[in-house]
Amino acid sequence: MKKIRHLIFLKDVFVLSLTSFGGPSAHVALFFKILVQKRAYLSEEELLELNSFCQILPGPASTQTLTAVGFKIGGPRLAFLTLIVWILPAAAFMTFAAILVSSLKGGSINLSFLQYMAPMALGFILYAAYKTVVILPKNRLTIAILIVSMIIALLMATPWIFPIILLCAGFLTSWRFEKHAKQAKTPFKVRYANLFLYAGIFVGAAILGLLLDSKPIRLFENFFRNGSLIFGGGQALIGYFYIEFVQFKKLLSSEEFLTGFALLQSLPGPVFTFASYVGALSMREFGLLGEVAGGLIGSLGVFLPGTILIFFVAPIWQYIQQYRVVKASFEGINAGNAGIIIATAFNLFQPMLQLSTGTLTLYIAILLTTTGILIFTKLPHPILIVLGGIAGLLMTW
Repeated sequence: MKKIRHLIFLKDVFVLSLTSFGGPSAHVALFFKILVQKRAYLSEEELLELNSFCQILPGPASTQTLTAVGFKIGGPRLAFLTLIVWILPAAAFMTFAAILVSSLKGGSINLSFLQYMAPMALGFILYAAYKTVVILPKNRLTIAILIVSMIIALLMATPWIFPIILLCAGFLTSWRFEKHAKQAKTPFKVRYANLFLYAGIFVGAAILGLLLDSKPIRLFENFFRNGSLIFGGGQALIGYFYIEFVQFKKLLSSEEFLTGFALLQSLPGPVFTFASYVGALSMREFGLLGEVAGGLIGSLGVFLPGTILIFFVAPIWQYIQQYRVVKASFEGINAGNAGIIIATAFNLFQPMLQLSTGTLTLYIAILLTTTGILIFTKLPHPILIVLGGIAGLLMTW
């Protein structure tokens, strides 16, 4: 029975990997729909706490959240399989796209048939904000934290500000720990092997990259370093990649980079799989096998740091939650996360204001319709995505 449950979970993860448009905030909305409401693998509060905690860690927050859910259900083996199933479709497609772009010498690809995915993805983000706000404890402090976090995230839209907001928000509510009931503490042992592994790879890859004139090793070090230092999700990663691989190392042209980014915006799955595209084009001098290897190196390097951190935290997560200070701090962290999600929706909506009045009106209608369907119906989200793609295809024709 346990194996069947694990297979069903992996099937759900695969469906999510093919239909999760819109970045981390939208991904969490779909996690609510499938993992909580449909399957009840965990509660809304548990999912929100895991996601909020992953926002504090460097790396891909939605990927880490999903991996942590896999660990909670089936331990390290299921967590590893969850990671593979989640990233494989997008990583494979981005590697293929890099090979195609290389063969076309940077030619652009027409993506107009996916024109309605942007307002639909924004609808998913609004749904995530709604779900986050609904389960927050309603008191003056959490409401104030939500509003202030939203304003700060709007005024200072830089990736490093997000973990600072969450840490400060958690600190503010941690002083209210006395309202939480005491519970018996279960002794536990912290295993530092994964932290040592993380530090060893970080330092070892850098040293080998300096000592050996090996492009694959240097690329792996570049991706592992970026995956270790990026807060704020995949959009922050794009800026780092552009500076390092286009402006500094000149491994990609600006046109190739932007073509890949446009493709990425139109794909479901984790934004960090852009590393597969960059890695494949960076290794094009070695032919087709080199491009495939570059795609693997990119995804392995950029996802490995966050995965190792989750494998360190996940086994002790249930024990950490025994402490009242931790429980109290998550009231603030969740409120801060809600503010960040709402700010994300505002920031993503702003470029739409440049559209013509007719197009803007249509996009707002799609956005509100998507949000309403998610809140008030049980329509499977893959069907919603397919309908959006068909509408875009018809309009393109």
